[in-house]
Amino acid sequence: MTESDVPADAGSAGRADFSTGRMEAFSDGVFAIAITLLVLDLGFPEPGSLHGISLASALAHEWPSYFAYLVSFLVIGIIWINHHAMCALADRVDRRTLFANLFLLLTVSVIPYPTRMLAAYLTTPGRDGHTAAAVYAANMVVMGAAFSLLFFAYTRDARRLHTPVSAKDLRAARRRFGFGGVVYLAAVGLAYVSPVAMLATHALLAVYYCFDQLAPARRTG
Repeated sequence: MTESDVPADAGSAGRADFSTGRMEAFSDGVFAIAITLLVLDLGFPEPGSLHGISLASALAHEWPSYFAYLVSFLVIGIIWINHHAMCALADRVDRRTLFANLFLLLTVSVIPYPTRMLAAYLTTPGRDGHTAAAVYAANMVVMGAAFSLLFFAYTRDARRLHTPVSAKDLRAARRRFGFGGVVYLAAVGLAYVSPVAMLATHALLAVYYCFDQLAPARRTG
């Protein structure tokens, strides 16, 4: 830990605070790697392997891979945007917040794995397709819970925030995240009905989180 990581009044406060800059930089690296890994699973048929069909038809047959890639790209991208917005709430964090951030990064770094599985099984009839969809949806549930945990850790101590946040505004922000959490849980059940509908639901959730869910927490009194 460098001298810049500890504020001058850390001793009087009885705790060590850490700069959000290093946490955000490390997180950005994880987001960038995870979102790049998604594209590595997009392939195309080699010349001579088409067996009488056109390249255009073969590429169209790969639509599950494109759909899964697009949704997961949006998910990771929106997490990054909201993570950046949350980091703007304070200049310093404590160790509990750093661990909560690591938990979020764990869930983000895993996303390429269920994405690849879902792309392979999205249109597979029967139990295997539903299982792949459920694994994807379950990962999103944990990811959503991890982001909420990080948000609670960030806003737990008003002394670290740039501007005091009222209890009313915090409740409004938490309700917005809570609604998304309910839909994430419902998507696990939907995975056993229609994997395609489950993936489409996550696409809609990504659009929902495109809007600034943290706006109430940043509103001044």
